[in-house]
Amino acid sequence: MRKVNKTFTFLMAILIVAAVALAGCGSTGGEGGKGKSSGPTITIFNSKVEIVDQLEALAKEYTEETGVKVEVLGAAGDQYMQQLQTKLTSNQGPSIFSVSPDKAEKLKSYLYDLSNEDYVQYIAPDMELKIDDKIVGIPYGVEGYGIIYNKDMVDPKDVTDYDSFVSALEKFKDQDINGFGLSQEAYFLIGHILNTPFALQDDPLAYIEELNKGEVKMADTKEFQDFAKFMEAIKANAKNPVEVTYDGEIGDFATGKSAMIHQGNWAYGMFEDYDLDFELGMMPFPLEGNDKIAVGVGNNWAINNQKDEEEIKAASDFLNWMFTSETGQRYIVEEFGFIPAMTNIEAKDLDPLSQIVLEASNSGETITWAHSYFPANVVVNDLTPVTQEFFLSKDMTGQQFLEKLDAAWANGVK
Repeated sequence: MRKVNKTFTFLMAILIVAAVALAGCGSTGGEGGKGKSSGPTITIFNSKVEIVDQLEALAKEYTEETGVKVEVLGAAGDQYMQQLQTKLTSNQGPSIFSVSPDKAEKLKSYLYDLSNEDYVQYIAPDMELKIDDKIVGIPYGVEGYGIIYNKDMVDPKDVTDYDSFVSALEKFKDQDINGFGLSQEAYFLIGHILNTPFALQDDPLAYIEELNKGEVKMADTKEFQDFAKFMEAIKANAKNPVEVTYDGEIGDFATGKSAMIHQGNWAYGMFEDYDLDFELGMMPFPLEGNDKIAVGVGNNWAINNQKDEEEIKAASDFLNWMFTSETGQRYIVEEFGFIPAMTNIEAKDLDPLSQIVLEASNSGETITWAHSYFPANVVVNDLTPVTQEFFLSKDMTGQQFLEKLDAAWANGVK
């Protein structure tokens, strides 16, 4: 009898071990994971608060498809950067985080080298975030700006250089139409339009570094000297932008009071509030015969290189899925509302301005967003007051304007 009991006990032990093993196998799929291994949890820290809900919905779909849990966190503006740095320095950083071009150097030690990941091949020409020739960021999407024009009033073939630009402004002035509109807000007054002479330098970032060190001057540089002539022409022949709000600039253009404005694809949402009775287009600001619009990236996805190999791979797998799967691509275009920065993503039913930006981005026929690398707050705090003074002063010449911009820039980098 004792022998039978020992045999029974031994068999029961085997059955219990087997049951535990089977239970363990059954749980690897995770909740909603369709039987796939969940692996590490991915955390995403996102700076674009407008897409937090949509990103959470995308993460949920990814978890349902793969079993990998994705946690989405977010913050905006300076608060985002402060929180991110705190998380990273305390070894509690996210798997994936947002990084803007101007903050990349500061976060360099945390940026994983994405150069060998398959999906980087789809990034539109020159839109990747690179440091030391390594791809460290994948763009959220692209935006672009230039001269938005009324096709009933303007043929871009007639506005290709300084002389034709001035002729167009003088013609519209005679017709009591504002030929070219800027507005009083910092980037719409000077930040964006000043980008062009920077972007036309042989190496825009090197030029900015030299300017920061006082080794070059805008006032001594040909592209800026020619830019100053354009600004003189705008002051002499167009509505004073210091007296124009963004809403006013959009309204004047939408109602036919302005023929051209310097704006970006984001303005189209405001045009939808008007019943436009004309078609609009976007063309380059024709400084030095420039024939390309400015297209750039505000934010990029980066992977935290301080994570272990398994989590880094899981983070990269998520990005790959977002950029290459039908679900991920649909979210980027339809839910996030981005103009895709990836050539493998189709974007249907874009508004006319966004379509122009997409085509320029995919073709590589663009000038860079050099302003993304300006010293922090220099546009708002230093360059804008000088530009206001220029437009309010009848006597300040374009060359004097440049000299004041140089002095303001130097003040901004102290």
